[in-house]
Amino acid sequence: MLGSQAILGQFPNAPSALRQSAEADIAPKHALDKVDLIDAVLGEDSQFHQSHGYYVHGVSIQAATLAAGWEECAVKVQNKNTRNFIGWCIEAHDLAASKLVAFRDKDLEFVRVLLIEKMVMPRKLITRIRRLPVPEAFRERLVRWVDKTVRGS
Repeated sequence: MLGSQAILGQFPNAPSALRQSAEADIAPKHALDKVDLIDAVLGEDSQFHQSHGYYVHGVSIQAATLAAGWEECAVKVQNKNTRNFIGWCIEAHDLAASKLVAFRDKDLEFVRVLLIEKMVMPRKLITRIRRLPVPEAFRERLVRWVDKTVRGS
């Protein structure tokens, strides 16, 4: 799972400010050709969406900019709610780093809440940012944002 709702894999009782999205971004690991089918059956305005109040957006893993090694940190979700199937959610620090790359207001606010709630640690987040496949100048901008946000909170 990518996107903001991936936080629920690691923090199922995350603060409500982090559970506002009605969209769950899913990248099928072993069925990349199913992205369009996921959108058609579970996507926005589908019967699933109308029945459950949220929808699933099928995406490619390349839709997210992730730090090298993110796979080793992914959070396994397997329980009765998944009918014992295994799902993987991006770990909170990788999720935060990826959200910062987008640098939209909603993403910055999401990461700000993660920092305030101590769901991500600033130094660990900066380490992940430094491993992102983006230009060095942009990485430094993201590091400055984290430092400024932590000082201001």
